[in-house]
Amino acid sequence: MSNALALAHVTQALALLIEDNLPPDIDIAVKVEPRKPPADPPADPTITVFLYQVTPNTSQRNNDLPTRASDGTLVRRPAAALDLHYLISAYGEEAELVGQRLIGSVVRTLHEIPVLPKDIIELAGQRPHLSGSDLAGAVQRVRFTPTVMDIDETSKLWGMLHQTPYTLSVVYQAALVFIDGRATPVPGKPVERPEVRVLPFGAPGAPSPGAAPGEPAGPAREAVVPAQEAVVPAREAADSADGQTKAVARTEAKAPAKTARGRKSAQPARTAKKTAAKPAKSARSQQTARNADSGEDTEN
Repeated sequence: MSNALALAHVTQALALLIEDNLPPDIDIAVKVEPRKPPADPPADPTITVFLYQVTPNTSQRNNDLPTRASDGTLVRRPAAALDLHYLISAYGEEAELVGQRLIGSVVRTLHEIPVLPKDIIELAGQRPHLSGSDLAGAVQRVRFTPTVMDIDETSKLWGMLHQTPYTLSVVYQAALVFIDGRATPVPGKPVERPEVRVLPFGAPGAPSPGAAPGEPAGPAREAVVPAQEAVVPAREAADSADGQTKAVARTEAKAPAKTARGRKSAQPARTAKKTAAKPAKSARSQQTARNADSGEDTEN
């Protein structure tokens, strides 16, 4: 956590970090200035560090809510979580590719040292205009990551800089910077009356030896157990009644089936009797015919 000077402190520290890591790759005098790109390009080798945008950090913006109690009392100091966006530009003799050499040194430095060192923060805090900053005591360290911008976004960015010619540059994001509020939260009330009781097992209000957390203790727990046990016989009686009902239904369903089977078995028996009776009738008819013929022969 830090105060309102944190933004300017980070910008100054970033400029010092770039300046301290220029040698030995860059063996010429280079000015590193924390300001926006100039309208008139400088002739001397120069690097500008320009803070062009400040945005809320999306992951930490609501972590300090709520900061006040229902009666309006401040219970927690509010803190604004911010991301800083920097445009780093390089100027120099084009024939010697000074600008490209400087940008290469900047990229190497921020890729090798992505977190702002504490000694650089303390060195930047020695400036008279940053004497009241407490960024060095912040727990959260500032990390730099490169930002990818296409031609359209780059054109819009440089279009904001009125009458400023484009030059080779890179864009970096610094996260995370906290800015604390100035109000002091009301301290919590101290414990007015500490009360510690030691009760043996079985005493009123003491937990039972086998009681789980959240279960009633003593007689209340004993009253619950018989009530739970009484549920078991009722369930068994209901299950037996259901079993008898199902058995009766099965018996009634089987009875028509047996009757149908008896009818089916009786039909072949009747057919067999009819078939056996037909030869008997035919044999009687033949015998009657023979007797009639013999009677006629006798009369003749």
